[in-house]
Amino acid sequence: MKSNLVCNALNVALWRRKFPKGAIFHSDRGSQYCSDAFRNILCENGLQQSMSRKGDCWDNACVESFFHSLKVEAELHEPMMNRDQMRKAIFEYIEVDYNRTSWHSS
Repeated sequence: MKSNLVCNALNVALWRRKFPKGAIFHSDRGSQYCSDAFRNILCENGLQQSMSRKGDCWDNACVESFFHSLKVEAELHEPMMNRDQMRKAIFEYIEVDYNRTSWHSS
């Protein structure tokens, strides 16, 4: 696991949400989320880190639910999708379908 992927994703999220202060970032205990680079971004932007307990899948129930929705609802099972097509399909699902039209319970 490389930290640059999650660092880039966090920087994009911060920019899109106008650098909110005091927000909580929750993740599992993956090495990329424990990296100095990732933790520095959290600290520099006034974010609080939250991590699930070791071996407790219920701590990430919201994220697990999202990924279930992504796998079931998004059109990602096209056999000939290349990386760029997949990226566009995931972006469209998240930004158009999931964030704007889905009812969220949490």
